Amino acid sequence: MWPDMELAVIKGVRAALAGPRVTDEVPAKVETLVPVVVVQVANGADDHISDTVIVDIESFGADRAAMWDLATRAHAAVHALAATMAGGVVIDTVDTEQRPVPVSYGNPGVRRAVATYRLTTRGRTDT
Repeated sequence: MWPDMELAVIKGVRAALAGPRVTDEVPAKVETLVPVVVVQVANGADDHISDTVIVDIESFGADRAAMWDLATRAHAAVHALAATMAGGVVIDTVDTEQRPVPVSYGNPGVRRAVATYRLTTRGRTDT
């Protein structure tokens, strides 16, 4: 059985950032709640021993400077999860698939950067 890597990353990033809202969905009226980090599993595969998960991280800020600051901090927080346990899950490796880049959100009240990471963990046995 594979652990919930999305929840593990949320818990790990939330603890590391200590301040911004870290969630798995973009909240309604995000422009009134920034800074916000959204963590979502986008894809993955396993080889029956290790689970590889692709995770997208969206960093929302009130302006471009705030977006970049949050995206940089979130990037460091995700990489700090390598060789640790987050949310009860052992995270073996973290690699950047796409560094944070600005992506239009279609709302002039908020700026967004999106990054993609590949994380690996091992299967667990539930007893």
